[in-house]
Amino acid sequence: MILNKKAKFDFDLLDKYDAGIMLTGPDVKAIREGKFSLTDAYCTFQNTELFMNSKKLLLKRKELIKLQKSLIKGFSIIPYKIYENDRGIFKMEVYLGKGKKLYDKRETIKHRDFQRESERNL
Repeated sequence: MILNKKAKFDFDLLDKYDAGIMLTGPDVKAIREGKFSLTDAYCTFQNTELFMNSKKLLLKRKELIKLQKSLIKGFSIIPYKIYENDRGIFKMEVYLGKGKKLYDKRETIKHRDFQRESERNL
């Protein structure tokens, strides 16, 4: 499982979608070895198809239309996690999110530090 750790810090994650990924052999090998990174990954539309960097993401037509309409409203599509399902197929969790402002990020840091302190005290 490969996780985008910066996503929760930089974005408010709203709607979750599970998408298939079109991968080649070397991509699958890199994911299994843990040498694949999602930190700088982004999703874009080319015509009516969704791509993460250069990998095509497979979603249902209704989901693609909904995501495309949301992009116009100022939301972002964030690749969050790549995992292998029970059938051995790689899937990706994609979230619809809105970027956080600087003061929101500071609030997240304060909340995280407060939780660490309270866990230490217990």
